[in-house]
Amino acid sequence: MATYCLTVARLQLALGQGVRRLHVSAAFNAKAKVSMSRFEPSNFVNYEKLNENVNIVRKRLNRPLTLSEKIVYGHLDDPVGQDIARGRTYLRLRPDRVAMQDATAQMAMLQFISSGLPQVAVPSTIHCDHLIEAQIGGAKDLARAKDINAEVYNFLASAGAKYGVGFWKPGSGIIHQIILENYAYPGVLLIGTDSHTPNGGGLGSICIGVGGADAVDVMAGIPWELKCPNVIGVKLTGKLSGWTSPKDVILKVAGILTVKGGTGAIVEYHGPGVDSISCTGMATICNMGAEIGATTSVFPYNHRMKTYLEKTGRGDIAALADDYADLLVPDVGCEYDSMVEINLDELKPHINGPFTPDLAHPMADIGATAVKNGWPLEVKVGLIGSCTNSSYEDMGRSASVAKQALDKGLKCKAAFTITPGSEQIRATIERDGYSKILGDVGGMVLANACGPCIGQWDRRDVKKGEKNTIVTSYNRNFTARNDANPATHAFVASPEIVTALAIAGTLDFNPEVDYLTAANGEKFKLKPPSADELPKLDFDPGQDTYQHPPAEGGSKLRVDVSPTSTRLQLLEPFDKWAGGDLEDLQILIKVKGKCTTDHISAAGPWLKFRGHLDNISNNMLIGAVNIENDGVNKIKNQLTGDYGGVPDVARHYKANGLSWVVVGDDNYGEGSSREHAALEPRHLGGRCIIVKSFARIHETNLKKQGMLPLTFQNPADYDKIRPDDKISIKGLATFAPGKPLSTVVKHSDGTKDEFQLNHTFNETQIEWFQAGSALNRMKELQ
Repeated sequence: MATYCLTVARLQLALGQGVRRLHVSAAFNAKAKVSMSRFEPSNFVNYEKLNENVNIVRKRLNRPLTLSEKIVYGHLDDPVGQDIARGRTYLRLRPDRVAMQDATAQMAMLQFISSGLPQVAVPSTIHCDHLIEAQIGGAKDLARAKDINAEVYNFLASAGAKYGVGFWKPGSGIIHQIILENYAYPGVLLIGTDSHTPNGGGLGSICIGVGGADAVDVMAGIPWELKCPNVIGVKLTGKLSGWTSPKDVILKVAGILTVKGGTGAIVEYHGPGVDSISCTGMATICNMGAEIGATTSVFPYNHRMKTYLEKTGRGDIAALADDYADLLVPDVGCEYDSMVEINLDELKPHINGPFTPDLAHPMADIGATAVKNGWPLEVKVGLIGSCTNSSYEDMGRSASVAKQALDKGLKCKAAFTITPGSEQIRATIERDGYSKILGDVGGMVLANACGPCIGQWDRRDVKKGEKNTIVTSYNRNFTARNDANPATHAFVASPEIVTALAIAGTLDFNPEVDYLTAANGEKFKLKPPSADELPKLDFDPGQDTYQHPPAEGGSKLRVDVSPTSTRLQLLEPFDKWAGGDLEDLQILIKVKGKCTTDHISAAGPWLKFRGHLDNISNNMLIGAVNIENDGVNKIKNQLTGDYGGVPDVARHYKANGLSWVVVGDDNYGEGSSREHAALEPRHLGGRCIIVKSFARIHETNLKKQGMLPLTFQNPADYDKIRPDDKISIKGLATFAPGKPLSTVVKHSDGTKDEFQLNHTFNETQIEWFQAGSALNRMKELQ
């Protein structure tokens, strides 16, 4: 049942919405145009068009709209004719811009090159943040990365210049922090080739993580498809204080909704508690909404966002947003599909983990829970930063904790690392003394990059397989994600809690009640952290790390890919559907339990092959657990009877003309937006993935590459499938939206099972399957 929004938008005028909308339209006409960013002076914020579309849709639906509905429906390609039904219809949208991080941009740009188009149709950027490995410190790690990744960086820089894409050089910072500082603004619709793109929701934006093929659609000027999201309301009351931080809001929400509770929905925060959260704190909450499977998350426009816009040199956008304030908050009386309420006065600091980001514990409970479960109490490493928590405020609150320890003669008992979110943050915290405090307490400042958060960490203090605990202010803590060690117990918390635990050196330290021992033997408690939300002086921009596309265009530029390169490989089109049913597909692996995109296509050392499909395919499903033997990367080759690695067996099947299928469990493909997890199975001869349920981005990525993502109509049918079965998919000649397909499962003992398989394909997506991929279909239509 829908829940009614109880909060009256404080920014709406008492005269009513109709009068206000007339006023803002007139106000727009009276004002000069405002650029979307300082890097694109000829692309303008278009609230007038957004407002016009919202009015059309509101009149059609005859009801108040949530904020996310306003922004999403305001970007409809056809607001007059689009069928709109939450959770059911597919929307055709016109995003304002595209952002790509370097690991996914390689494949996205290779696909764009294959499209044959001369220039991108919307403002687009590439951000170099994923390929820098943390080893010995920021400057040296960055220099090393520039050297070993020179071929990839040169490719991305030259492709950006040729096709009109802005290029943020290595060292500039993490994509999501750069977007928040420069490109996000209230009401914008942005898609990014990274699952934590929703970070921009902290600035009132709808920012959605996608695969590279989706980015290519938008860069090609093609309407982008998104299943009309449901809307989950999160009402915040009370006020943040003490040790409780914005990170604790999303840690609590993750515990309530779980890793799949937000699937197919936008999470919309509202209520009087919103105003106690900084703009960058709201971004933290939205960022980690990816961990509950949400399409994205968003906050309503308020004075905290206005202040942040002004402090980051975008006062003109803030002024325009003020004129359109009622457009950028929910309508009074709007409906949510479900509601979560959190009283910030009662919320306590949390820590989530290990091995999954939705296993939530209040700090007061984690010690006893760890002892009960045999989790190591000694904290080996504390790591703060990442795209989720690397703002000026985050660094200031952590430095506040560290300064108290230093004043008592203490340093961290655990190793301690700090990752600034951007060059601007690095330069500013260095100027304002935070870096020195964090360094003096025992911290090492890493490069402005993703680093250990995505497995780019040359960790040497423990051996692989050694059981240990780390605490991070990151977002994900899947098995082996940070350091490739499956025995590492990773916990996620706020930066200030991580700093306190690194100082104490033990997981069962609760800074709200527990004491530390000073160098002189005195017992003392850490005071709750305090820090400025934004610097008193202007931000220090640091080094200029942005490359503008050439003003004269890039038609005369060349982008070369060596045929002998091990890092980059031009793409060949996938084969078209042959026109019949898929007969006798061999089961490659029946996956047991959680299977994230990290299990399907590992990151860490494999990131260097993200631009070379054949080489990156050597990591396909090497982290997935085989139900036959509980082994990892050990499956039976049904043609030879021997056991081998998953990619090796897949290649052998492909070489022998045997197509295959993967069978999986719930929420298959949760985690990253990496489309390599869909490209690799397609490249190695896969045709179909059959699971109990999919994560949103991965399901779409599979469709884009011509794969068949199908779900059991009855989840119990998963148990009927044996690892050596052969599966036929029936009904493809009459493949249609809403019409299930059937399967015949042949067992090796001569028996068989038959049951129904569901899908979520619409007509356009069926055309992708028939053409062999979305890119093939795009070429057919040119």
